[in-house]
Amino acid sequence: MINTKTKNPQTLGEFIIEKQADFQYSSGELSRLLSSIKLAAKVVNQQVNKAGLVDIVGAMGNHNIQGEEQQKLDVFANETFIAALNNREVVCGIASEENEDYIKVHAKNNISLSKYVVLIDPLDGSSNIDVNVNVGTIFSIYRRTSLEGSVQAEDFLQPGKNQVAAGYIVYGSSTMLVYTTGNGVNGFTLDPSLGTFYLSHPNIQIPKNGKIYSINEGNYIKFPQGIKNYIKYCQEENEDRPYTSRYIGSLVADFHRNLLKGGIYIYPSYSNAPKGKLRLLYECNPIALLTEQAGGKASDGFNRILDITPSELHERTPFICGSKEMVEKVEYFIKNAK
Repeated sequence: MINTKTKNPQTLGEFIIEKQADFQYSSGELSRLLSSIKLAAKVVNQQVNKAGLVDIVGAMGNHNIQGEEQQKLDVFANETFIAALNNREVVCGIASEENEDYIKVHAKNNISLSKYVVLIDPLDGSSNIDVNVNVGTIFSIYRRTSLEGSVQAEDFLQPGKNQVAAGYIVYGSSTMLVYTTGNGVNGFTLDPSLGTFYLSHPNIQIPKNGKIYSINEGNYIKFPQGIKNYIKYCQEENEDRPYTSRYIGSLVADFHRNLLKGGIYIYPSYSNAPKGKLRLLYECNPIALLTEQAGGKASDGFNRILDITPSELHERTPFICGSKEMVEKVEYFIKNAK
């Protein structure tokens, strides 16, 4: 909710400009990049809100690089974000969960002078759009490591700790953009009557502990023993337990709730997905940066997510994130599994 006690609530654009000096590579380019993401988010939000009224829901009839059936809104969101970033020439490269390879963005003389690359999951949880359940967009921003000119694979294959900014947009009962540039986490709510994002959740901090666990318990029989033991722990009658199970099936939606209320999100490896299912670069790294900036923790069960050096664009990993004490408890169960 927008703070009605403030006569003139701060807009996202104003906030970005005001905080630009906090960013160590301040040049204005990052501000323009975030503005491009903001613009694309508003366009996608309009289509999400029209679902059921226009021909934007349902499957396309083909599959993305992950082997997953593409939804019409997947394609629309992918094209919208790529166009917004491409047309403004604010990045030298874009990698999307929906595309097999990264996209080179060329400026004048076929040479890009931009310092940044963006990795994006254009529409997380898109299979839920047909049933009016929250979906989202996740983005991750890095400074390029290659010399000026044509972008290289190495620019994208960086550990998450090198991110200069990350965030997500959740499209739901209200539309929110939450992001960090390494100086805390702030959330902005879209006023649909004005088409403007206003600061509604300043300096978000995730509680150190919580009472919500988010995991697809339908796969319980396939989970590693440590995860099974933790689920049983969550279900035990105790002073502060059992915990409440909440699982939406959209990473953004599940994480957003836990970020504000305290809780843990778990997508482990299992027999059908020995490396996990979530993508390191498009989903786990940006969510992990937000988690740590909000005082939480993100892990693969053994290692800090942000320390992992990726070897391929569509690399997958087990993912555990949320309230710090809850994540550490899962790691304990994994380490001591019998």
